[in-house]
Amino acid sequence: MNIPSIDIDLWSDDVLANPYPAYAELRALGPVVYDAERDVYILSRYDDVRSAVQDWEQFSSASGVGVGEQGNRFGGSGILTSDPPRHEQLRKVMNPPLLVRSLSAHQTFIDEVAARMVGDLVAKPSFEAVSELAQPFSIDVVSSLAGFPEEGREHFMRWADAGFNIMGPDNALAQEGFAGFYEMFQYCFTTLTPDQLADQGLGRQFYAAGDVGNVDADACPGLVMAVVWAGMDTTVNSISSSLYLFGQHPDQWQRLRADRSLLQSAIAEILRIEPPVQRFTRVTTSEVDVSGSTIPVGARVVLLFGSANRDERRFDQPDVFDITRNPVDHLAFGRGVHRCVGASLAQQEVKAVLDQFLDRVETIEVREAEWRRNNSLHGLERLVVSTS
Repeated sequence: MNIPSIDIDLWSDDVLANPYPAYAELRALGPVVYDAERDVYILSRYDDVRSAVQDWEQFSSASGVGVGEQGNRFGGSGILTSDPPRHEQLRKVMNPPLLVRSLSAHQTFIDEVAARMVGDLVAKPSFEAVSELAQPFSIDVVSSLAGFPEEGREHFMRWADAGFNIMGPDNALAQEGFAGFYEMFQYCFTTLTPDQLADQGLGRQFYAAGDVGNVDADACPGLVMAVVWAGMDTTVNSISSSLYLFGQHPDQWQRLRADRSLLQSAIAEILRIEPPVQRFTRVTTSEVDVSGSTIPVGARVVLLFGSANRDERRFDQPDVFDITRNPVDHLAFGRGVHRCVGASLAQQEVKAVLDQFLDRVETIEVREAEWRRNNSLHGLERLVVSTS
């Protein structure tokens, strides 16, 4: 099957702010499209993206998961940019403290932080949900669980934004992001050292694993950096997107208030329709057939999670926000060996925040909304809401 070329720039400001119309065009063109300017193949349909993300042997992460050459030079062999057996070794260290049964010990703390922040904000006529809620909540929870010092926390969101920007093509956003990425690198390798990490925190646990040989000692700073880089910003986007969606769809908020057993289904639907990470890439290790289209060996392939989650072949009325859908098969966290290691914590955080709003407010109204431009993420830059 001939692979069509596209003239859609997935990394233009307009598409980054609202990528879903462009995704629909790509899905209609075929299972695989080619971006000649970026020299990348693009998968946009659900079945193809899911198959690729589960097939680490043919779709490798070891050459980086970004688009541009510059950004992919900085991945090293970390949790995102490695394949088994290296990847399995790293996950054996990161997984245990982030499993549901381990996180349950922190439920009271997470609920208390959510109650304090939400309680203060809903007492105001309106508030900015990104900077006043989603960001400080995520930073407080993750930094406390990781045992990070107070120093440097004020930079976490800027650094994470930069880190995801350098994973795009070598455009202006990526170039601007390198300075912030270097700052984050220096902080994680020189400030977040074992003597600066709290006992029992995730960071100290990672270093302890290195001390006993469960992982190479030189991998430990990278594991800590993964928490700063990817452990907060994605949850920030999910929390703010949830308030935006319920503000835009008051009928769904009322349905959830009437039946709180739908909360887990609602969270899955939020992640389906507004996945915080929109795309990663892989490199083919052999010639691969994708639904009748042949991708050559050594090709960089963009996996569009944001498009797959809205594929009409998989989901009925995919652009409709419906909390009764319960799309547990969404791809917001990926699949297979590279499924997001922090998925359980992210969902626990979103649930804690929504629980507090359900306890306290009848209506959520969106006053202002501005979507952020980021090469890899999709989330709100600013969201002013009022509640009653």
